[in-house]
Amino acid sequence: MNKVYITTTIPYVNAKPHIGHALEFVQADVLARYYRQTGSNVRFQTGTDENALTNVLAARVQGIEPQELVNRNSAFFQNLCEALKISNDEFIRTTEKRHEGAVQYFWTQLNPEDLFLKSYSGLYCTGCEDFYLERDLVDGVCPDHGTKPVIVEEENYFFRLSSYQQQLAELISSGKIRIYPETRKEEILNFIQGGLHDISISRSTKRSGNWGIRVPGDPSQVIYVWIDALINYLSGIGYGNSNRWKSFWNTGTKKVHVIGKNVWKFHAVYWPALLISAGLPVPDEIVIHGFLTEKGQKISKSKGKTIDPITLIDQYGPDAVRYSLLSNASPFSDWDFSTEKLEASHNNNLANGLGNLISRVTTLCHRAGYGRYEDRSTISDFKGIHDVIQSYSYEKALKIIWEKITKINQDIDRKKPWVLLNEGKLPELRARLTEWLNVISGIRCALSPFLPDTSERISGILSQNPIIPAPVLFPKIKTDL
Repeated sequence: MNKVYITTTIPYVNAKPHIGHALEFVQADVLARYYRQTGSNVRFQTGTDENALTNVLAARVQGIEPQELVNRNSAFFQNLCEALKISNDEFIRTTEKRHEGAVQYFWTQLNPEDLFLKSYSGLYCTGCEDFYLERDLVDGVCPDHGTKPVIVEEENYFFRLSSYQQQLAELISSGKIRIYPETRKEEILNFIQGGLHDISISRSTKRSGNWGIRVPGDPSQVIYVWIDALINYLSGIGYGNSNRWKSFWNTGTKKVHVIGKNVWKFHAVYWPALLISAGLPVPDEIVIHGFLTEKGQKISKSKGKTIDPITLIDQYGPDAVRYSLLSNASPFSDWDFSTEKLEASHNNNLANGLGNLISRVTTLCHRAGYGRYEDRSTISDFKGIHDVIQSYSYEKALKIIWEKITKINQDIDRKKPWVLLNEGKLPELRARLTEWLNVISGIRCALSPFLPDTSERISGILSQNPIIPAPVLFPKIKTDL
């Protein structure tokens, strides 16, 4: 049995989740559900990043302790996963003791020659938890957060990233670490070949608000939050506490990181170098998605532009939200999200397309006295979908599925089965209905990774004996248009 380990990035918990977080959760969930369907042994992990200075500052503003803030806001992210029907096997919090132990153990496994102390002065963005060079700023501010970095001067531990430049370039150019999309691969290679500098991997405990994981043997320093956060991919599977982690972090397991385009430097450059230094395998695939925007502006907590996904799920249902996030554009592109687009895709494709098809066929089955339908379809029966899912083109996979839906609806219009019903030709009608039910069954399987609730409801409808008219799957939304 093939093994697949799928992870999302873990978001900061300085505020509630927004729709951009939902996008990444859903993309990774499709992959996990798909590989389970194909018989793979899947481990799917997400979680929350809780040791950041941004969390300390947010807690101060609210007059509460950091632990209270991260406990409350981590619960919001867990609730979002449940509401979206995310099928994660693990939810890791970086304030957990198991994670702290794993991070400190990882530190001790790094090649000692790769670590050194150095005084450093630089421009630091608290939102990114990262240093910037002057040339990387846009009009003097952070390109992601729109805030002016502060000058920080302190002594930190550094990691000799420069020693791994050639090895990283070879790993990525050879496809040993596969980057999706190809344009990001080129961007990452250009960054590496432009020259890598050694990086600071610790912060002053005092400047960090006495919050974070201590460097082993040096309580004056906490481990840099991004290094700490990356190790969640190991701590969640038992690294540092048992040998259980070896069953999923090995060269025989397909290890996939699903990340946003703003954090590829950490995942495609820093993380592989750290793993090599610690004597561990590197990830196999890094899938880099674009951003959701609202009127052209990135949706983010730091910029105050957020859309509450829980409100959308409560109003439209989880599968309508999932469908909108997955079908409107390539996962690799930035695109404008809006409730108007969600409602349009709901009405045009879910209600008028899929919902209408299920209603038409089950009503005909009922009128024809159709008995039990034997549903034996599997995802492997649905041709043409596997390559596009495995290359992370989810919108193309949904397009293939909806072409099937449209084709059956057109076939029903063309063959006019109600004529057979009126003429009393029930055996012929039932044979035709079986053909359509077989295709619908395949659609149900193919939809399962994307719209799990809907797939399950269709399965229940097809399992009835006799088949009766289906309830409305997607009630049409009244719009002002």
